[in-house]
Amino acid sequence: MLLDRDKQTVQSGNIPYEVAIIGAGISGTALLYSLSKYTNVERILLVEKESEVGLCNSHKTMNSQTLHFGDIETNYTLEKAQKVNRAATLVRNYLLRNDTSQKSYSKYHKLVLGIGAEQVQELRDRYREFQSLFPQLKLIQKPEIEAIEPNLIKDRKPDEEIIALYSEAGYTIDFQALSRSFLQNSIETQKPIDIMMSTKVKSLKREKNLYHIQTDRGTFSAKSVAFATGAYSLLFAKTLGYGKDYALLNVAGNFYFSPGVLNGKVYTVQMKKIPFAAIHGDPEVHDQSLTRFGPTAKVTLLLENRKYATVLDYLKTAGFSINAIISFLNILSDKTIFNYILRNLIYDLPLVGKRLFLKEARKIVPSLQLNELEFAEGYGGIRPQIVNTKTKHLEMGKPK
Repeated sequence: MLLDRDKQTVQSGNIPYEVAIIGAGISGTALLYSLSKYTNVERILLVEKESEVGLCNSHKTMNSQTLHFGDIETNYTLEKAQKVNRAATLVRNYLLRNDTSQKSYSKYHKLVLGIGAEQVQELRDRYREFQSLFPQLKLIQKPEIEAIEPNLIKDRKPDEEIIALYSEAGYTIDFQALSRSFLQNSIETQKPIDIMMSTKVKSLKREKNLYHIQTDRGTFSAKSVAFATGAYSLLFAKTLGYGKDYALLNVAGNFYFSPGVLNGKVYTVQMKKIPFAAIHGDPEVHDQSLTRFGPTAKVTLLLENRKYATVLDYLKTAGFSINAIISFLNILSDKTIFNYILRNLIYDLPLVGKRLFLKEARKIVPSLQLNELEFAEGYGGIRPQIVNTKTKHLEMGKPK
């Protein structure tokens, strides 16, 4: 299907595309679907450097397979959860309408686990604040937790305080399959869309009201350009003069597998200073007999995981500036962040890494044994954390 569309048919002469989308992962294909289905935009170009959609961050090995609503993500404020919930609801409705056979998702329950007096109180307060936005959310006690997820209670200390926020409406997504669905349904609108796979963008420049996109298969013009290229988006923005005060502190998220010890998605309460740090346990998207724990977060100089040729491009995102270097040193000088980064580096070491990670995984499943854990070779993607080189701090995803 993709190869049949891999040709230029729309642009002719000096007529530019109305919109060019760079990157055919979940974000790029979702934008293509939205433009083709719900707007009067014509002449759209989709450019992807890989031979297939969703082979980078959207591939099921490269992410946590989660459709985030904001109900059990304790690093989300109510304001952020409202925005995330609106977007996630659109995706859920698309899935229910267009994927009745569930080829691109599985539906599991989900919960966030609070352990100890401080976390228990935090979840109680969160329940009161978020209940109106998420009326299906339940605050459940130890007996109910045990009935839903017995392995969360097995071998746990009898006097340990524990509580959970629980929802039946959890969606585990194969984002590559969803990307394929977005693309197929975009094509079926019969709008003039060009799809160019295996096409690398080499440079980008703006002249007057047009963007000129030079690729290894020719140069194309567009009135608007949207970059949905993961960590590469900042690099492209900088070529146009945007984002000059930002750099990236990239972390590579890795995972461990165990036999199926969970019936649904189980989160833990996020650390306040590092709100992307807590691990979770998930059944695989189409295989409940396999549980994935993680992610870990190892600092990396790559823009794409395990692609070492991207180191130079990563350095370009920081602009080789003194401010960027000072910002990184300032962030790493924080004891909590430094210890977290050091611990995550150890997770990848043979023997000792798995033993250390087991302690984290046992916060979810106390009975988990060392021989049940296996490093998920080839799994894990890049999670770019935005650094403001003016303030010298992590922005934690705040910039738009």
